[in-house]
Formats: sequence, structure tokens, C-alpha cells
Amino acid sequence: MSRKAIVAENAVAVGPYSHAVEAGDVIYLSGQTPIDSISGKLVTGDVSAQAEQCFKNLFAVLKAAGLDESNVMKVNVFLVDMNDFAAMNTVYKKQFSQPFPARTTIGVASLPLGAKIEIEMIARRG
Repeated sequence: MSRKAIVAENAVAVGPYSHAVEAGDVIYLSGQTPIDSISGKLVTGDVSAQAEQCFKNLFAVLKAAGLDESNVMKVNVFLVDMNDFAAMNTVYKKQFSQPFPARTTIGVASLPLGAKIEIEMIARRG
């Protein structure tokens, strides 16, 4: 099975990877850190502000693939500080409607560029 790269104008890649890859009807979105696509800089502030930027970036990738949040099946969230879990949940809940996508939240030692959060998704057409 071949894979097709998806590139979004309103998302930033900080390494040699595609914003997303489509394989059949499944789209694997690369993790997005809270980088503002206009300034190219990490959004400062608390984890809520950073989570909102991560979702802006991810939804730009979904849009480039012709999808939206209703196509998201699985979300992986990486937090530097698990004490930010409740604040992240508040932002997360506003991004989706029920039934919510499956999700895993993982505590990590650090993230690129000093980000407090990174989020990746798996979506499906249809």
C-alpha cells in the first residue's frame, strides 16, 4: 500500500516529516507542538494556550486532507507535566463532540523547543 503525504499551509514541521500521511482511508497526523504558523515561534503561556495552538495546527492538517474533527478516531497527547492534565482536558473537551475520540495521555520528560504539550491524531475518511 502506498502512502500519500498531506501538507498544510497553516502548520509547521520542525523536522524531516510530513504533516500527515494517508494510507487507504486512514490519515496519520504527525504530532504538532504549539508553534504559531505565522511567526514560526512557540506559543508562550500556560498549557491551555499551547494546547489550543496544537489543535489549530492539527485542524489545519485535517482541513488540508479534506477532513474535520468528526473524522478523528484516536488522539495521543504528550504532556511534560501531568499536573497540566485537567487544564488540557478543558481545552480538549471543546475540540470534539460526543462520542469523543479514543485517547492516550502520556507524561514525557521533554518536548521539542521546550513545548509543554504535543498532540498527534489518527483520522479516517468516511
